[in-house]
Amino acid sequence: MNDTFLKACRGEKTDYTPIWIMRQAGRYLPQYLEVRARGKGTFLDLCKDPARCTEVTLQPVDIFGMDAAILFSDILIPMEAMGLTLEFHEGKGPVFPDPIREQRDVDGLIIPDPEETMPFVLATIKLLRAELKVPLIGFSGAPFTLATYLIEGGSSKVFLETKKMMFRQPQLYHALLEKITRCTSLYLQAQARAGAQTLQIFDSWAGILAPCDYARFALPYVQTIISDLRRTTDVPIIYFANNGATLIEHTSTCGADVLGLDWRINIKDGVARVGDHAVQGNLDPLALFLPEKELQNRVRKLIDDARGARGHIFNLGHGVVPQTPPEQVKIVVDCVHEYSARG
Repeated sequence: MNDTFLKACRGEKTDYTPIWIMRQAGRYLPQYLEVRARGKGTFLDLCKDPARCTEVTLQPVDIFGMDAAILFSDILIPMEAMGLTLEFHEGKGPVFPDPIREQRDVDGLIIPDPEETMPFVLATIKLLRAELKVPLIGFSGAPFTLATYLIEGGSSKVFLETKKMMFRQPQLYHALLEKITRCTSLYLQAQARAGAQTLQIFDSWAGILAPCDYARFALPYVQTIISDLRRTTDVPIIYFANNGATLIEHTSTCGADVLGLDWRINIKDGVARVGDHAVQGNLDPLALFLPEKELQNRVRKLIDDARGARGHIFNLGHGVVPQTPPEQVKIVVDCVHEYSARG
């Protein structure tokens, strides 16, 4: 197995900089769209089909030569397992028709057994481990990010209901976060048992919080999950706080091995602030639309700027967008491998 990615996670010397990209299996790939068209049902149906999930997870590894695969799933799968109705609406994204707003709503949430309620995820992991020649990344959403979907009833721009609950009903908020944290911790532990070789925690909406509020309302729950994982598995853990440049002094205390950085901070500055952590990132996803030479120059500078890191995993600063030409992704992967191998 090519373990370059795992070495970088652990801060060990590598022959080149490994690369994978967030949302690398998805709508920008014609091959993925063919799988979607071939199957029946909704996006959720795809997420619950281990054979198709395995196929689309493998696609970017086979097509581009990525150094890691990330399980194809969705961060909200465990929230459905907690007893909530989850729908995906075209053009609107995930929707929870019955948002969590009162104590009785929190009381009604269950802490699911991952093996019983989400066996399709664990089956996908086992299928992938039998085929992959690069490490497999399992993942979950972070408790705060998951809570925003439950409280808002879906995506939001201002997160009014979430912050109202935080500030006006902190006891209710913390009761909800404690349940989500327990669910997420068990889910990630199950992924590691099934064979995931790294675990990434996505905090997609962490950047909407002031640092003081992040420290109170989000960070402790991430720390709890990572502490639980440390007692049960030794796989590397990546924590990605999107739009989190203002939060690094806090996120660097979460306990993860690797901190993901978005593109809003120069990676050299990020490396100087993360302490004894490897870093992951952080090309602007829309930089993939640059002309080839400019894109290659951007990639080379990023690699150079990250040379002082304990370990560096090249990635985008967020997920690849559906309109991205696949050939642009290939340019980046090849450039990362070729340039970083020169030392």
